[in-house]
Amino acid sequence: MGYFDAASATPLHPVARQALLASLDEGWADPARLYREGRKARMLLDASREAAAEAVGCRADELVFTSSGTRAVHTGVAGALAGRRRVGRHLIVSAVEHSSVLHSAEAHQAGGGAVTEVAVDRGGRVDPSAYAAALREDTALACLQSANHEVGTVQPVAEVAEACRAAGVPLLVDAAQSLGWGPVEGGWSLLAASAHKWGGPSGVGLLAVRKGVRFAAQGPVDERESGRAAGFENIPAIVAAVASLRAARAEAAQEAVRLRELTGRIRAAVPRLVPDVEVVGDAERRLPHIVTFSCLYVDGEALLHALDREGFSVSSGSSCTSSTLTPSHVLKAMGVLSEGNVRVSLPPGTPGEDVDRFLEVLPGVVAGVREHLGAPAPAAATAVAGGELVVDALGKRCPLPVIELAKVIGTVPVGGTVRVLSDDEAARLDIPAWCEMRGQEYAGEEPADRGTAYLVRRVS
Repeated sequence: MGYFDAASATPLHPVARQALLASLDEGWADPARLYREGRKARMLLDASREAAAEAVGCRADELVFTSSGTRAVHTGVAGALAGRRRVGRHLIVSAVEHSSVLHSAEAHQAGGGAVTEVAVDRGGRVDPSAYAAALREDTALACLQSANHEVGTVQPVAEVAEACRAAGVPLLVDAAQSLGWGPVEGGWSLLAASAHKWGGPSGVGLLAVRKGVRFAAQGPVDERESGRAAGFENIPAIVAAVASLRAARAEAAQEAVRLRELTGRIRAAVPRLVPDVEVVGDAERRLPHIVTFSCLYVDGEALLHALDREGFSVSSGSSCTSSTLTPSHVLKAMGVLSEGNVRVSLPPGTPGEDVDRFLEVLPGVVAGVREHLGAPAPAAATAVAGGELVVDALGKRCPLPVIELAKVIGTVPVGGTVRVLSDDEAARLDIPAWCEMRGQEYAGEEPADRGTAYLVRRVS
């Protein structure tokens, strides 16, 4: 069996379990009270804050605990924007941020604010100069993740932070994926993270706001957590979260080397073992435990279910899932193939034998899904003047439009075109990605009576 979805949630660290059980007897009282039980709870909370601040690289009075990483992001973004409202209402985010950041940006825009989305390269990385160019006199806040949650690409936080510092703009870093591996370098201003990403219990997040950053907490507040996170602190969970963070950090250097070798093995083996696969994300500047690839002509949901039946738990940014039926915003921003997407994220302690078995099973699983989908005869393919072929894929979902394109591309002469009619949103991403993989020319898209016409010119 292999649990390969640590980027979503890492199994509870043994140290977290021990700390949680031990603190249940000591940390149940109200830490705001002056009697003995309250003082014990306060000591646990204060000690946890000191330890967390040391791991983050900030002062203890700059850090508060929240009910989740998402809440930390929402609080940080809203508070920083409100605190700098006199400067302006312009917010900068990258195109591959976690949904919590993008949802905050949507709310800001809906309230009359301005948002600039910085593009990424095909590896999922931003260019620091693009952030510098996006800065304006009315920029109140910039946001950048430390590492991407879907493909593992590490972002140039230090360089972006320096550009923001020179412009007098605070930078909020979502460090959820990376904090368990080490502190975030650079002169960031705000930082958010979530305990279940490093082996702590769910329901604990942290938010650091450096001194000097103008910050105005939004919504109802109380006296707890410096007025930035209302409600009774879950002290046993906080203790367990911080204990696991320290334990994960102590193991990080050695485990990073081992997991990087395992994910590197997957990156190298998958294209060799499985035809028509694109490994995505930066090959070098990446987290040690994440590797992501996309398989042509594969339904993502069917692939995940098939791997689950073989004992492997993975996740997907594929467009072909019943929950969304839309492409992953990360893969879309990168301009890579989204269909049949698999994210493998290995938790600490993953045996190499599990990876070996995964690589043994994967080719047969992908082949089985492809066979189950079939290679349908081209739907209503008709030749027209000028060496163009029209493929009517209306009403067909990912990956069928690409399958039908692949079936007919060889029937048109070199220099001829195929016009694919599709009303599937994923086609807008997957057809250009297919062209990139197959060395064909993507000639763009045109509106059609129904859906969109995607034009592909045969090169070879």
